[in-house]
Amino acid sequence: MPEVQRTKHVKKGGWRTLEWGVNATFDVRFFLPAGAEIKVRKGAGWPLGWDSQKQRLDGQTARILHVSGIVPSRVQMKTQRDAEVTYTYIAVGP
Repeated sequence: MPEVQRTKHVKKGGWRTLEWGVNATFDVRFFLPAGAEIKVRKGAGWPLGWDSQKQRLDGQTARILHVSGIVPSRVQMKTQRDAEVTYTYIAVGP
C-alpha cells in the first residue's frame, strides 16, 4: 500500500475537507493536532449526507479513517485554531 504524507492548512471553525473520493478506497491516518475532530462525510452534502467514523485526536494515538464505496466521501477536520496539519494518505487496493 503506497503511503503519502501530506500537509494542509486548516482554518479554525467549521468542518474543512482534506481529502475526497468517489468510487475510491483509501485510509487517512492522523496524530495531531490534539483536540481536533475528524470524520468522514458521505453522500451529496446537506441535507442528504451523513457522518461516519467521527473521532477526536489526542496527540498520542494514531486515528485512522477508512473511505470506500461508490458514494461520494470527504475526510474532514474541525480545529479550534488555525493549524498546519500533516497526515498520511494510504491508497488501498490492488
